Amino acid sequence: MEGQKHLNEENLEGPTLFTALESEISHKGLLHDLFMEIERMTIEESQNGGQNLLLNFNFSPTLFGDVLIVSSTKGICYLAFADEQQTALSDLKLQFPKATFSKNTDEIQQNAISFLNQDLRNIAKIKLHLKGTDFQLKVWEVLLKIRSGQLLCYGEIAKAIARPKASRAVGTAIGSNLIAFLIPCHRVIQSSGKFGGYRWGNARKSAIIGWELARKNSDIGR
Repeated sequence: MEGQKHLNEENLEGPTLFTALESEISHKGLLHDLFMEIERMTIEESQNGGQNLLLNFNFSPTLFGDVLIVSSTKGICYLAFADEQQTALSDLKLQFPKATFSKNTDEIQQNAISFLNQDLRNIAKIKLHLKGTDFQLKVWEVLLKIRSGQLLCYGEIAKAIARPKASRAVGTAIGSNLIAFLIPCHRVIQSSGKFGGYRWGNARKSAIIGWELARKNSDIGR
């Protein structure tokens, strides 16, 4: 695939990575950070297995398969592709073993699902309620700034957070991301051009990247 051979079809370093005017962004080349609002979990919320969290969860179909989507009162805190529902629920409870769960779809979830399915009409800011270290949050914030149809390698992410020697730590932070697609860790690949691993399956990662590149090329051809 063309995207595997050439990581930087557009310059992704410096100001280009971090600045974009909304008027320049179509639904085919959007930057996730224009639609996302991050709030970090407090120590009380993130520790003790999420004992103080009341979490709504449900399953929903998307363009890339069913997802398990989970929200607190403050935002989406977990989003995983769910090929098998019981396994997906077990994985969720490993992350928040002491939280209180309610099977319920709320407005926060509905807004996120609309984004996942590329229905951006009247979409509101998507709130993300994240548990993570300072380093992890910095990495995830950079991921939100990668335009759809673009790919970066781990070393480029490390440079973007002013930690050029931290490629391995960046990879670990990306692997710790619990928010599929909304935080687009699928847009990070190996420096060799290989797509590399993905929490929700390498075949799904390849499919999402291929879909985004096809939409980008279609938009350029118009």
